[in-house]
Amino acid sequence: MFLMAFCLLGQWFTRTIVTAPMLALGFGTLLAWGDLVPEQITEDHLHVLAEISLVILLFLDAARIDIRGLLRRHTWPLRTLLLGMPLAFLGGTVICWLLFPDWPLAVAALIAAILVPTDAALGQSVVMNPDVPERHRRAITIESGLNDGIALPLILMLAAVVAPAASAPAGGWVLYTLLQVTLGPLVGAGLGVLGGVGLIAAQDRALTSPLYEGIATLSLAAAAYFAATTVGGNGFIAAFAAGIGFACIVRDRCKFVFDFSESEGQLLSWSAFFLIGALLVPDAITSLDAPMVAAIALSLLIVRPLAIWLSLIGSDADPASRLFIGWFGPRGLATALFALLVAEQLAPELGDFILHLAINTVWISALLHGVTSVPLAKAFAGRTSGKVTAE
Repeated sequence: MFLMAFCLLGQWFTRTIVTAPMLALGFGTLLAWGDLVPEQITEDHLHVLAEISLVILLFLDAARIDIRGLLRRHTWPLRTLLLGMPLAFLGGTVICWLLFPDWPLAVAALIAAILVPTDAALGQSVVMNPDVPERHRRAITIESGLNDGIALPLILMLAAVVAPAASAPAGGWVLYTLLQVTLGPLVGAGLGVLGGVGLIAAQDRALTSPLYEGIATLSLAAAAYFAATTVGGNGFIAAFAAGIGFACIVRDRCKFVFDFSESEGQLLSWSAFFLIGALLVPDAITSLDAPMVAAIALSLLIVRPLAIWLSLIGSDADPASRLFIGWFGPRGLATALFALLVAEQLAPELGDFILHLAINTVWISALLHGVTSVPLAKAFAGRTSGKVTAE
């Protein structure tokens, strides 16, 4: 009923400071505090949903991007990905190292890597607002679509470094991680290209239809995941690489990729946010202390905006544009799901600490970026009206 009520008022909500992720997180948390979460819903369900969501969303995020166009002309997102992400990672590592001196430097780096990915869905009022210049919306969307897949190999390698030696697989974590981050992209990209070629051939011969194309696309994401894990690669990286390979071949000839992201994909995301609120947020809130609040505040308010500001120096982005793009980097589903996956590999105390930090970052970011998205988008749109830039 909650979901139905929200959808019936969905268009009205887009004009307010309330977003779907905020409501899903809040509703789940309220149910947990009221001891109303059914006993049948456990963290095992969240882990299953998290893995399915991550595979599909990593694939679709990559498949929606015009990779060739990005490399040819989209200067802003290229800069935010190639310069802004490393700067945010380095800045976050320093902050976490200073605030959490009891943990090794590798743990600080792992936390910083988990907090790097952004989620444009938490700022829908910005990326869907036609009054905001298209170039700014596109820069935010492209960055958020690619940075989670780019951050994942680094997260896996750092998790391998800090994982307890007793739980290391045969051959050690270093060899295991190298296989994960090399075989995954190779298998995924190969299957993505092969699937794209097959789809184009079927379309040209009128052998398929949009319905079957959608099923085939999701099957391709699942195939990349399972094929990579079978040969010792990482299935999530493979799904992301498959999306890139698929996008390079198909480009805009698979409407399903965009339709699913705007409909069923949203439902998948909201469901994950609801379970995060119901199962993880209450415990995470109890772990909030001064260092954790400081780390989250500095990550959201200083590290990310400063990194994006610096990455766009030398481009034609004016100061207001740098601030605008830098601010709208909310931490969302990728940060929560990556923390869930990593926590399983680590010692319980460290795993819980990283998970609680990530979950607290997500709900605080959902609140801050959701509340500011409509008024800042309106203010920025008014400032830039009549000054449209193009690439």
